[in-house]
Amino acid sequence: MSEIVLERQQEPAKLRVYLGAAPGVGKTYHMLNDALLKRKQGVDVVIGLVESHGRKETAEQIRDLEIVPQRVIPYRGVDLKEMDVDAILARHPDTVIVDELAHTNVPGSRNRKRYEDVLELLDAGINVMTAVNIQHLETLNDAVNRSANTVIRETVPDNLFKRADEVVNVDVTVEELRSRLREGKIYAPEKVEQSLANFFRKGNLNLLRELSLRATAEQVSKRASDYRRTQGLEQAPVPDKVMVCLSTRPGTERLIRVGARVAGRLATNWYAVYVARPDEDKGHGDPEAYQRIEEYQRMARDLGAQVVVLTDKNVSDALIRFAQQESISHVIFGQPVRSRLDILLRGSVLNKFLSQIRDVTVQVVPMHKPLRKM
Repeated sequence: MSEIVLERQQEPAKLRVYLGAAPGVGKTYHMLNDALLKRKQGVDVVIGLVESHGRKETAEQIRDLEIVPQRVIPYRGVDLKEMDVDAILARHPDTVIVDELAHTNVPGSRNRKRYEDVLELLDAGINVMTAVNIQHLETLNDAVNRSANTVIRETVPDNLFKRADEVVNVDVTVEELRSRLREGKIYAPEKVEQSLANFFRKGNLNLLRELSLRATAEQVSKRASDYRRTQGLEQAPVPDKVMVCLSTRPGTERLIRVGARVAGRLATNWYAVYVARPDEDKGHGDPEAYQRIEEYQRMARDLGAQVVVLTDKNVSDALIRFAQQESISHVIFGQPVRSRLDILLRGSVLNKFLSQIRDVTVQVVPMHKPLRKM
């Protein structure tokens, strides 16, 4: 009797991301602590790269784990070290720890960015534990640059974050984080006062903390929804989503503020959506209108919106499609002062939207011309 052997299909490698609002919250420490627990449970865990930043507690944890030696790369007469992807692939552990996900590799490295190294390790079937701060996510970069009054040059694509199987939000209060900074646990003493007045301002840290918590909650909700779908289970109630319909009209900033307040009350994500016509010439015909829409988009990003630009000759159709695709629950329109005859002749985006979309809360904000500054 012939024996049939079925080969077990290998499960895809898992990505766990430790997310923080700022340097010093303890991402690397928590990641190493979890790695040590895994090792005690018999999991083959190694360090691909970890930065201790001179922190004693982190350095002590590093010593207790196997470290894959880094690769030395000559650059401009200096020998620099980077994570050795080839050595990790050859070692092929169950799990590898890769710190500083947003790092840009030294020229001459296997990949340009460290997140590309991570993707290669995952493709090879190696689980990855990594850490990153919220300001390095690509879509949040502009808002953080403005809030922190600094330029964050290294970013990670949101798709990689969404690829994560687990997101661990490492959170401390704003006061505790500022205390750690004063005690010299984050930066050198000579950098403390400048950091407290800039990146570590209370207002900026509160914003970063909120963004980090929201990003984690969204990822957890997505994973839970995916699991219910694959298991054939009933879906949880769809979370609220807010859409603000941008235009070039003066006064649109009122819509943006209303949208931010509504999204804040609902503790949900929101979109600022602008529909550009295919023949739009980016301000050559009306430079003032182009300047206004750019300013409205910047304002929306600063207030936490995801700015979306659609291209369609029909504004109503584009907004309707987007609302349906994203399961929007709240829509905010501006209502300019128009005569009934003008609406009959040229139509109304709002009226068409209401005629085709059901089960959506629509808020209409009257738009008046802004008062002249004296």
